[in-house]
Amino acid sequence: MAVMVALGAFLMTLAGGWTAQRVTDRRHLVLGLAGGLMLGVVGLDLLPEALHAAGAEIFGVPLALLLFVAGFLVAHVVERLLAVRQAAHGAENGIRVPQVGLTAAAAMVGHSLADGVALGAAFQVGGGMGVAVALAVITHDFADGFNTYTLTSLYGNARRKALLMLFADAAAPVVGAASTLLFTLPEEPLGAYLGFFGGVLLYLAAAEILPEAHHKHPALSTLMCTVGGVAGIWLVVGLAD
Repeated sequence: MAVMVALGAFLMTLAGGWTAQRVTDRRHLVLGLAGGLMLGVVGLDLLPEALHAAGAEIFGVPLALLLFVAGFLVAHVVERLLAVRQAAHGAENGIRVPQVGLTAAAAMVGHSLADGVALGAAFQVGGGMGVAVALAVITHDFADGFNTYTLTSLYGNARRKALLMLFADAAAPVVGAASTLLFTLPEEPLGAYLGFFGGVLLYLAAAEILPEAHHKHPALSTLMCTVGGVAGIWLVVGLAD
C-alpha cells in the first residue's frame, strides 16, 4: 500500500515540476494552498498520531514532541548550511552559480527519500497514521517538484538538468517506501520518527513554502488558500473519525 501511495507522490512531484514550467502569476495560490494543507496535516493529524504512538516521556516532555522540535531545528540548520537564501540574493544581483541550484535540488531529493521512508513506516503503524502521512507526502511533494525544477533552473542550469533532478525527486519517495518492505519497526520508534518528520514538514511549510507564496503576492487570495487548506484537512480528519 505504501508503495502505491508513493507512486501517487511520484505523479504529484512531476505535476509540480510541470506547473513550475507553466504557471507564472498564479503560483502564489498553489503554494499558499500547499502550505495550508501541510500545516493542517502536521498539526491536526500527524502530530496527534505520533504522540499516541510514541508514548514515552523524557524529563517531563513526550518523546514525539522533543523529536518534533528537533526535526524543525535540523531542517533549519540544513537550510542555513546550504545557504539557499544567500544564493538567491546573489541571483537577484545577476550572479548565478549552477552548482548552487543542483545542490539545493539534491537536498530536495534526499528529503523526498526520507518522505518515502516515513510513508512506509506510517503504514506499518496502521490505523489513521498511514492516511495522515500519505496526505502530507502527496500534498507537499507537489510543492517539492515545483521547487526542485525552479531551484535547478533559477541558477542557470539547462532545462535537461532541471528535468533530470525533477525525475530523481519524483522517484525518491517510491524508493524510500519500497525500502521499508525489508524491515519492520515497533510502534514507539515509528511514532518518534514521525514526530521528527512532522517537525521537518512544519519548517518547510512555515519557513519556505508560505513565505515564497507571499513574497511577491501578499494578497488576501493567497491567505484564503492557506486557510482553506487547513480547513480542508480538518474536514478530512473529522470525517475519518
